[in-house]
Amino acid sequence: MPELISLDSEGESKTCSQNRGCTVPPTKHLARLLTALILLILSWSVLWTVIGQDAQPGGNIFGILTVMVFSSVGGLLVKCIPHLSLPPLLGMLIAGFMLRNVPHIDFASHIEKKWSSSLRSIALVIILMRSGLGLNTDALRRLKFTVMRLAFLPCATEAVIASVMAYYLLDMRWQWAFQLGFVQAAVSLAVVIPSLLELQAEYYGVEKGIPTLVMAAASFDNVLSISGFGVCLGLSYHSGNLVFNIFRGPIELSMGIVFGVIVGVICWYFPSKDQENVHKTRFVILLGSALLSVFGSNAARFAGAGALGVLTMATVAAHGWGKEAKIPIAEATAFVWKFFEPLLFGLVGAEVSVKYMETSLVGTGLGILAVALLLRLLVTFVVLARNNLTKKEKIFISIAWLPKATVQAAIGSVSLDMARQAGLTGTYQETYGIQILTVAVLSILVTSPIGAIGISLAGPRMLTQTLPTEDEDDVTAKLNENGDVVVVTAV
Repeated sequence: MPELISLDSEGESKTCSQNRGCTVPPTKHLARLLTALILLILSWSVLWTVIGQDAQPGGNIFGILTVMVFSSVGGLLVKCIPHLSLPPLLGMLIAGFMLRNVPHIDFASHIEKKWSSSLRSIALVIILMRSGLGLNTDALRRLKFTVMRLAFLPCATEAVIASVMAYYLLDMRWQWAFQLGFVQAAVSLAVVIPSLLELQAEYYGVEKGIPTLVMAAASFDNVLSISGFGVCLGLSYHSGNLVFNIFRGPIELSMGIVFGVIVGVICWYFPSKDQENVHKTRFVILLGSALLSVFGSNAARFAGAGALGVLTMATVAAHGWGKEAKIPIAEATAFVWKFFEPLLFGLVGAEVSVKYMETSLVGTGLGILAVALLLRLLVTFVVLARNNLTKKEKIFISIAWLPKATVQAAIGSVSLDMARQAGLTGTYQETYGIQILTVAVLSILVTSPIGAIGISLAGPRMLTQTLPTEDEDDVTAKLNENGDVVVVTAV
């Protein structure tokens, strides 16, 4: 009988036998896999005993757990493909799509819409917190005007081009055509920010502040898209005050920034530095405020303000805390993100239901998408013309401006839902709603994988890697010792 555990000369236990290369107890990858399996079984068992039928196959909770598990597996499989360096989110999106649309395994179709929307919003909060904690405030001040141009001009161009094409090719009325345009124009924070954070962790483009530039501009881009959609939706269904709808965009922009600054400054002083568990308390306050920003703005019907508020409060708070003090908060945020990443991208993939697509519109929808994206790329390149960026860097930023997912999944079906709730089934309002949803689905299917792969592959080839030297601020290197922690300071 072989001895499994022995004591060394100092009395410390150690593993001393192996069975065909496997240690007892298991370590590294096998131990991680078994731990995940134990957590999964434990989570489902507890939920089943508490909730009952909803945690069984065909239930809402079971569907959510299934999406999370298979998305995690999909991400690992894609990551393991040799020589391609594909982003894991691609496998997560595919897994979610399959769990919604493949017969007999369509567990995601049982997930309640409100649950899916809420979980995706929570995951988006985590992404935006990571982004805000990782923004280089020096680069942000230096590039503030470029951020504004990059945020608004490409988005407005794509929205207008898509709207004009929808008006003529789909015979839409202008209000609905611009709904389609603004739905399509929003860049995906969920795809862009994690991809850029990975590049930032390896110091690609950090010297010129390229990750900061794109991440900051993406939030403003979403405000414009969501606000523009809201205005056009109100005009289409004659809901709300016309003047108020027109000025909704600037109002949401101001609300997000003001709320974020106020919360960020409060986080400088509360909790005080001499309190116990100061870092844990800071994380809880920041996370709670971020959740309030997103869900509160939705409840108040100022949806565009939420994401900008989260990004602003995280940036302001991190600036006040200082370089070293924000490391524990970044670590905690990165740890939470590990659980929400497969859930977010799996649920986004599961939002794409092919049965709601109008197949006769696929060709026209792809044409609208292609032309509008091409002009968006050209405008993005022109917007960056006067900056101190190389041609390759400008091309990379244009590629990073492609992915679409979260906004399209969130608001793509709103117009159709409103038409059906108003009893307008069989009318032109329902037809337009189906067309808008079809283009939203196509934009997710086409641009999410292309954009994610493009950022992953183009980043190391087109951006300059500037590694910190020994005599430079060692906090920068310290922040990147853990591959999951991404808070980069000026180099």
